[in-house]
Amino acid sequence: MNRAVIGIVETRAQAEAVVETLRGTQHIRVNDISVLLPDTQGTKDFAHEHHTKAPEGAAAGAGAGGVLGGTLGLLAGIGALAIPGVGPLIAAGPVLAALSGAAAGAAVGGLTGALVGLGIPELEAKVYEGKVRGGNILIAVHTETREAQRAAEDVLKQAGAHDVGTTNEAGLPKEARA
Repeated sequence: MNRAVIGIVETRAQAEAVVETLRGTQHIRVNDISVLLPDTQGTKDFAHEHHTKAPEGAAAGAGAGGVLGGTLGLLAGIGALAIPGVGPLIAAGPVLAALSGAAAGAAVGGLTGALVGLGIPELEAKVYEGKVRGGNILIAVHTETREAQRAAEDVLKQAGAHDVGTTNEAGLPKEARA
């Protein structure tokens, strides 16, 4: 089935609560949860260049892990990246690998281009980019069964997430879904 359930929350506290609930939900593994948020704390001064640089990215990723902490800090693959037109972001979970590769080639499309590359329809991707630019937090949950999809949708909606939707994960690299 390989679908992603995506929603937007407004605060880190709300994101922490959603992730904590998702972690305790049957059918959902912690490695299937992704979070994307603006880096308003300035983990590192890594966003001067608008292309990927591995050494700086590694240092920024280490800084991002320290900034997240709490429940969000327990997610796999925490790192920082810069997407042209959006600025510095912190990503955690499978979406980090996908966005890191997509960000390098998304100089024209920004976050919308990267999200479309993940299989999200362009109109929805533009909405998500606008929300993240506005300081909101995107939460995505990889699901392989209808039960997991429903559970993720229920958790996001009950937590007050908005713009909750599902999409096929055709564009998500296989290694990012492992």
